[in-house]
Amino acid sequence: MLGMGSAAQAQGKLTGVVLDSVTHEPLAFSSVFLANTTLGVTTTEQGKFEFPKVPAGTYDVVGSYVGYRLAKQSVTMTAAAQQITLQLAPTGNQLGEVVVKPEPNKPEEYQKFAQLFLGGSSFSAQCHISNPDDVRVFFDDSTKTLTAQAKEFVQIDNEALGYRLKYYGLYFAANDEDGSISYYGQPVFEELKPRDERQRKLWTANRLTAYTGSFMHFLRSVYNNRVQAEGFLTQQIIVGPNPRFERADEKRRALLASRPDNKFTATEQDSLDKWEDMAPVIATLNQTPLPIDSIRRVGPNGKRTFLRFTGELQVAHFGEAPDPLYKRPMSPLGYPKIPYPAKRQVSRLKLQGREAAIQANGSLLNPLDVYNGEYWGFEKIGEFLPFDYMPPTASTAAPRQ
Repeated sequence: MLGMGSAAQAQGKLTGVVLDSVTHEPLAFSSVFLANTTLGVTTTEQGKFEFPKVPAGTYDVVGSYVGYRLAKQSVTMTAAAQQITLQLAPTGNQLGEVVVKPEPNKPEEYQKFAQLFLGGSSFSAQCHISNPDDVRVFFDDSTKTLTAQAKEFVQIDNEALGYRLKYYGLYFAANDEDGSISYYGQPVFEELKPRDERQRKLWTANRLTAYTGSFMHFLRSVYNNRVQAEGFLTQQIIVGPNPRFERADEKRRALLASRPDNKFTATEQDSLDKWEDMAPVIATLNQTPLPIDSIRRVGPNGKRTFLRFTGELQVAHFGEAPDPLYKRPMSPLGYPKIPYPAKRQVSRLKLQGREAAIQANGSLLNPLDVYNGEYWGFEKIGEFLPFDYMPPTASTAAPRQ
């Protein structure tokens, strides 16, 4: 099973102190964690903290304390020791300040947020938000956008993977019109204590199932030049204008203008429905597998690795069937002389810019650089693993339970 490469084997020591930004006094027993990992500590009475072994990479170091705003600092770890200072700004109410209690969430809006955020997979069904009253959900009817935020963090217990996830600084947005969903923040993972050995083994197997074929797995494969060896197939999707769309749109607008009373014959209504369903762009698949140099660029001296491709990328992973709750048909891969395995998960990637920097641990330096669609778009919090997760060296995934 794939490791994180030699670049991630280097580990450095990270130390620091957490201070009140106003008084510059140390904040004893505050929480400090590396976002998206299981690495978290509590400061001493002198406000000091230490992470003795941090794998190489870039992390957001986050400080949290009741009555203070989060403090965040990005740090790039190597084998060399580093020291930082986190300054937290107090948020306490001023004397005489009127505290306005927010309106309770509308149940249907909160349920929609929870469903979209947690996801619709079998593992997502075993996740629950344990502090729903701390989440504020709002729907903007003018933009058709549902947003959600939390004052401190959203706590999710994932009984499928055995993690308690505290998602600090969450901002969530889902748009009804284009179907887009985005969220970001600084999450930290805590290991749940298994009831018995059977549950421990189940969590180990489920984590491997969540990892295998995931976006994290793919990025690690790209970083280590093991895309094919890890069971991935990458193909280019070419997106271009639909030559039939402009003419169909002209006919649609002309017919609508000729019937201001909106009274159409059955034949005319069928034509309108057909024209309105026509997409302005069409996508065609280049069936030839892309070589590693067509999806990856390695910077000078190998110090930085980038995901880079033209158009859009279709990524298939073979050997594992999709979640039984995934109801969409898998996109076709073409018709090779040797048929592809029937068990596969097919996803789609789109770069927001020319390229996206990736790290050895299978994370993006900027998570918003890449848009995930199809199967990876389906997988959400239910399959969310910490970046310091390492799969067992010899194990197989158990069925989802």
